[in-house]
Amino acid sequence: MSKKAVFYHAGCPVCVEAEQNVANALDRSRYNVEIVHLGQQKGRITEAEAAGVKSVPALVLEGQPFHINFGAGLDALK
Repeated sequence: MSKKAVFYHAGCPVCVEAEQNVANALDRSRYNVEIVHLGQQKGRITEAEAAGVKSVPALVLEGQPFHINFGAGLDALK
């Protein structure tokens, strides 16, 4: 059974590079990966905050947030 992974980003160059190098590197047989562009899906910012995301890009694996570099704080996306 695949575990859930959600990659949150805002479309900035740092986020796109992280998506290409981190999110796409996950083993798809182990993780069901969902990519969420918060710049286009602002309704999911609350979800990201509830998961512990403070800035993007961020990867949430099994409910644990991992912040990758710093593209933008979530407040900047609201």
